[in-house]
Amino acid sequence: MSRTVTSRRAALAATGAAAAAGLLSACSDDGAQGGGRSTRERERAQKARAEAALRLRTAAASAELRDRYEAVSLRHPGVRDRLAPLREEAAQHAAALAGTRPRPSPPGPPVPADPAEALGELAATARRVSDGQLAALTAAPPELARLLASVAAAGAVHAYLLTRREGA
Repeated sequence: MSRTVTSRRAALAATGAAAAAGLLSACSDDGAQGGGRSTRERERAQKARAEAALRLRTAAASAELRDRYEAVSLRHPGVRDRLAPLREEAAQHAAALAGTRPRPSPPGPPVPADPAEALGELAATARRVSDGQLAALTAAPPELARLLASVAAAGAVHAYLLTRREGA
């Protein structure tokens, strides 16, 4: 009967190989435990859902602003020409954030009878929307953050233009 001699080196190599195999199978088993999805896939899906929700919220805010421009324009035809480019820009922002054409927002509060008061409320809405989009930057992935920063800056300009006196 022949006796097999195992050296310490061979034993360590075998133990190391078994440990490495165990680690490798643990990594691939992780995906099987999650219903066939790896941890990375679940994280990607979670990030995609969060981004979609963020886009939906910020697009809805821009759509609300677009609809307020429209309501003020209908109530005060004298400011329609002044508001038309701002309304169009808000519509473009809503579409860019949504990735599609966003649905109309529910009716907002009634438009004041005084045109100056209506423009003041519109400026406040533009500021609120701009502030919300600026706050959303922290949760946005880089590409969406750049878009939100641009839209927020445009909203701040809208608020300025709405509060500026004609001819000033």
